[in-house]
Amino acid sequence: MTSRRHQVRRGPVVCLRGLLACGVLGGLLAAATALPLVGSAGITANNVARTVIDLPPSPREDPLPQRTVLLDKNGKQFAQFYTENRTIVPLDKVAPIMRQAIVAIEDSRFYEHAGLDVKGTLRALVTNTQAGGVRQGGSSLTQQLVKNILVENAQTGAERAQARAPSLKRKITELRYALAMEKKYTKAEILERYLNIAYFGAGAFGIEAAAQRFFSVPASDLSLRQAATLAGAVRTPYATDPSLDEQRRARLRERRDTVLERMAQVGNITQAQADAARKSPLGIRLKPEPGGCAESSYPYFCIYVHKELLTNPVFGHTRAERERRLARGGVVLRTTVDPVAQRAAQRAISSRVDPEDTEVAAEAMIEPGTGRIRAMAASKKYGRNSGNTNNGPRTTFNLPADVAHGGGQGFQAGSTFKVFTLTTALGKGWRFDEGFMTPGRFVPASGFVDCRGRRVNDPRTEIFNASGEGSGGPQSISTGTWKSVNIFYMMLERRVGLCPVVRTAKALGIVRADGKPLREVPTFTLGVNEMDPVTVAGAFAALAARGRQCHPMAISDIVQRNGRRVQVPPSCTQAIDREVADAVNHILSGVFTKGTMTGQGIGRDAAGKTGTNNGYTSAWFAGYTPDLAAAVSVGDIRGSYRHPLRDVRIGGEYYGAVQGASLPGPIWVSSMSAALEDVPPSSFRHPDMGRFGGGFTPGMEKDKDEKDGEGERRAAGRRGGWGHATGQRTGARPHQRHARDQAGRPYRGWRDGPHRGRR
Repeated sequence: MTSRRHQVRRGPVVCLRGLLACGVLGGLLAAATALPLVGSAGITANNVARTVIDLPPSPREDPLPQRTVLLDKNGKQFAQFYTENRTIVPLDKVAPIMRQAIVAIEDSRFYEHAGLDVKGTLRALVTNTQAGGVRQGGSSLTQQLVKNILVENAQTGAERAQARAPSLKRKITELRYALAMEKKYTKAEILERYLNIAYFGAGAFGIEAAAQRFFSVPASDLSLRQAATLAGAVRTPYATDPSLDEQRRARLRERRDTVLERMAQVGNITQAQADAARKSPLGIRLKPEPGGCAESSYPYFCIYVHKELLTNPVFGHTRAERERRLARGGVVLRTTVDPVAQRAAQRAISSRVDPEDTEVAAEAMIEPGTGRIRAMAASKKYGRNSGNTNNGPRTTFNLPADVAHGGGQGFQAGSTFKVFTLTTALGKGWRFDEGFMTPGRFVPASGFVDCRGRRVNDPRTEIFNASGEGSGGPQSISTGTWKSVNIFYMMLERRVGLCPVVRTAKALGIVRADGKPLREVPTFTLGVNEMDPVTVAGAFAALAARGRQCHPMAISDIVQRNGRRVQVPPSCTQAIDREVADAVNHILSGVFTKGTMTGQGIGRDAAGKTGTNNGYTSAWFAGYTPDLAAAVSVGDIRGSYRHPLRDVRIGGEYYGAVQGASLPGPIWVSSMSAALEDVPPSSFRHPDMGRFGGGFTPGMEKDKDEKDGEGERRAAGRRGGWGHATGQRTGARPHQRHARDQAGRPYRGWRDGPHRGRR
């Protein structure tokens, strides 16, 4: 074995290769000569020579994790995601006093050495060797940068532990990389990288996040006192974290004063300036930097965006790639949410449903023709309840969305699905006044075939109209829709075909909330499939856009790390014939003037459909104008079948039974009125009456004459004749379209028979 004496003598030979090698070798060999433990660690003259002459490439620098910022349609931030709260800034955006402070305390000879501070390293080597491990920092600022890079690059816990291991081997690895980085970058570039990667405590990574977190100012505006505080935090960021307790704040102040003294020693500031700054308080003004959606202004929309980033192939070919991109962040997402519409939806819901209610209301608003989601609101606050209880004012389910976007199983959509049978019938040539006689009860025992060609008849099911009284009569396409007649729509679905109706629904964007295949059964038209408001609003938005179906979208453009802006265009198809959509809009407009929503208009062209489920398990209203579509659902979060909407108190109001027009309808009216307050009214395209007008329904004229006569008899009864005045029952119970008393209050408490249908 070569003696240590011979190892030392080879030093001058290596020094001939350059001043850098000479300086480094001089320091390391002097330490090796003085410290037997260094030699035992395997450091020989040959090894040292290879350390500084045969340098590796500088370490791989993956993009640093940064924040992903969410902006509303107007460019205002409402949420952010991050694994590390960091915003990268160039060196010229960092106050000069901050640059001086960090160099003074961490590496005062930074601009003089080439990656290794020999004097500091020798001092640290002596101390560490005597202690049998690393006890004193002698690393240059460049070496500290290397350590941070290796920690960031680590993929596993073991790799991170190795990057932080208190060993001489790790220190030499850092040294070699540091020397390589000094050859690759200028001092300014190294300092910029260090300031952006360093952890300062309180969850702040990088100087910009630290300045904002500690003092609520940008890094470019840091004062002497603030800069010294942040420079002092880098050495022990956890022990000096001011967000934890007063004891740590006291330590941080001590570190600040140490930095100030050092800055005076190296000539950055005068002693008088240092003394004055030491007398001042820390001046910490912690700025909250919430991450995720719980603290967002629009939590449900935020969750939708987050899930979209993880599931949509547009943002990465695989889920792993999408997760990696989200974790690294550094992008700005301009989203589609409209603050005006969002406030309108939230206020309309909050004024009628309390967070503490087990019954929940949710609403989604979508722009026709683009699919841009303008609002997502719910009656419960987002988050976990105290003690992680299931029932309370908060929920972690994204109530307006489907399972894929963080939602639950959804609620049966009820008679809102009659719209797809209506659309199919008009597409097959039916006219507005065309119809047929309907019985008082209907059994779907024959004539129903699903899209796989299977008979799906259900002879054990009896269908009654919404009143449950078994009365039948003539109904046309128009009257059957306005009155939401169950039996008429079951018979119409059989005539036009179950599968064509299902295909129409799918073409308009209908999918189940749980992601499972649609249930293709005879009661499809009565809304047996569980849905979410975003999906239903999207389907109705397609009708508003004259049949142009657009996939609901929450992100409109992305600003990448390099500043490149990428627009996300709408994904749209012409799902149904434009003229058919015009005809559907014409009939559904009558719901507000002649149907279940009579008296609840919004002062402009609007169309829509109520939906009340069998047994009052849930209630809906979905409607639209040419400019905006919205869907509102109401159901019990504990389970709609076990907890129907009967004899319930919601928002302080008692409801004998919640129907589409009694709670979802008013929420829709209030929210749409406010959302469109500053939007000029638009009109629907008038339908082609030559194609859709007219038609014949057997018995319709006779039925109309009888109803006119009944109206005269009722009027006479109110004047003291027979009928209501004598307490005799003169006809069916008031329909939903008469669901308001003379004072304008909704009637509540209606009961139906055991086979109540859907409206």
